[in-house]
Amino acid sequence: MASNNQSPVRIYGVPMDLGQNRRGVDMGPSAIRYAGLQKRLASLGLTVYDGGNIRVPGIEEVEKTPDDAYAHHASAIAEVCQRVYEAMLRAIQAGERTVFLGGDHSMAMGTVAGALTRAERVGLLWIDTHGDFNTPETSPSGNVHGMVVTSLMGMCPPPLVIGRKRLPPEHIVMIGTRELDPPERLALRQSGVKVMTMRHVDENGMAEVVREALDYLGDVAALHVSFDMDSLDPSVAPGVGTPVSGGLTAREAHLLMEMLADDGRVYSLDLVEVNPILDEYNRTAQVAVELAASLFGQRII
Repeated sequence: MASNNQSPVRIYGVPMDLGQNRRGVDMGPSAIRYAGLQKRLASLGLTVYDGGNIRVPGIEEVEKTPDDAYAHHASAIAEVCQRVYEAMLRAIQAGERTVFLGGDHSMAMGTVAGALTRAERVGLLWIDTHGDFNTPETSPSGNVHGMVVTSLMGMCPPPLVIGRKRLPPEHIVMIGTRELDPPERLALRQSGVKVMTMRHVDENGMAEVVREALDYLGDVAALHVSFDMDSLDPSVAPGVGTPVSGGLTAREAHLLMEMLADDGRVYSLDLVEVNPILDEYNRTAQVAVELAASLFGQRII
């Protein structure tokens, strides 16, 4: 696949908070835009379009369905993710790279499903404190944002399966994982997914972690990066719904993005779980913007 360095970038917002309990992440796309994402990417010489927001119903508008018995708001989330999926397909057909702004992480059921159509083999880098590897049967909460990776692999029932392609475990690398439910831990050990926990980062350094991840995904033609802002330490990104101490430093996160940019196979990015209600002077959104800039070509020199 040809280098993507000059491809236009399309931004979409997904103001959804249906996949989890804590309100506020629906304002994440606005916060990241307010922090200057489009201007920042354009300053790198990129052509940047803002495609607006994907339509998301308010929680007050959502009617219960039989599917909600096993996963909260499952039908409504699936409808949103189908629209996200279709937006990704349009961007791919137009030759564009994409940045999808969350909203909670359940939107990645649509973004990743769409990204899988870009090439025969597409890899997923899941940068998140959490594995999001529950199913309706194992989830302690019933929240869909904790079932995303299993949904993409086809391990969850409809409607939580978007698109026609399924993500094989050997095309998934998780980085920065540090909080798992007991059933998730067991399932991930048996799954074939490559999980590089914070201990792996601490012991080996981020540069070696990224090299190992990219080597593992060496046979894929394109990469999708799904970046949950709670992967960062709360001292760096306080405005997230599920902060866990001991996360990535700002420098580790930037090095990760810079090395992914050097690799040249990243065509799409999720930035999710920014909650302005819990933030300090929009600091978490500003960090999100700077990380996106590192992924799309910002260099120190």
